[in-house]
Amino acid sequence: MTDEKIMIVEDEKIVALDIKDSLESFGYSVPCMVSTGKDAIEMARIHNPDLILMDVVLKGDMDGIKATEIIHDHCDIPVIYLTAYSDEKTIARAKLTSPFGHILKPFENRELRTNIEIALYKRALEKEKLLENENWINSLLNNIGDAIISTDAQGKVKLVNPLAQALTGYRQEEAFDKPIEEIFRVICEDTGKTVQNPTQKVLNEGAFYGLHDKTVLISRENNHTPIDVIGSPIKNSRNEIMGTIIVFYDISERKDIEKSFLNYSFSGDNIQKTNH
Repeated sequence: MTDEKIMIVEDEKIVALDIKDSLESFGYSVPCMVSTGKDAIEMARIHNPDLILMDVVLKGDMDGIKATEIIHDHCDIPVIYLTAYSDEKTIARAKLTSPFGHILKPFENRELRTNIEIALYKRALEKEKLLENENWINSLLNNIGDAIISTDAQGKVKLVNPLAQALTGYRQEEAFDKPIEEIFRVICEDTGKTVQNPTQKVLNEGAFYGLHDKTVLISRENNHTPIDVIGSPIKNSRNEIMGTIIVFYDISERKDIEKSFLNYSFSGDNIQKTNH
């Protein structure tokens, strides 16, 4: 018995049961079988399987391709399509969802097993590569000379580098997995009102976003630090947003210089007027 869980999405019950028997004979577990796209989305969220076998044609008004698109919006789960249709339009739509395999019905157990093993192997390699990349990125971010906070796609904090820890007052272990709004609190310098956190803007729009000049960071100890902020999305090879990186800079020194310059200018004006 392996640890992998495979969910079956198939609207023909007899076919679904045959696939289930085959999977269990291969040593996989089957947490559930569903026949509609709506149920597939819900069960994927609940069971978080390692792989989904998705029939393209399903009962109801949502086919397997559309269900896969929605699942991929919320969960990073590989999908193998099962279909009796091989027309170019269907294949083109399916390719856009980056499936891990495409099996034409009717199929033999050997073909099913081979596709599953290849998909799970590719997935394992992706995870290994992702872990290596994360370790490399974390090492880089921890040693860079700017304050940086990274989050996942839900806006939960994953990394707070040393300079960001100093400015926010939160250590890495305290901030980890908390909503970024709790760690990175910003207000408008002029109004004192809370400013929309750049993370949500980046997640919603999938693009760079900045806050400048009038933004103030409120630390855990209630220290006020004027900052410039730049947020950017983290995307995978399928252009899906996996998280964000927020880079911010303490601009206190710049503010002091600007203030001194303004005071000097006003003082000069007054002297000039007095001499006249």
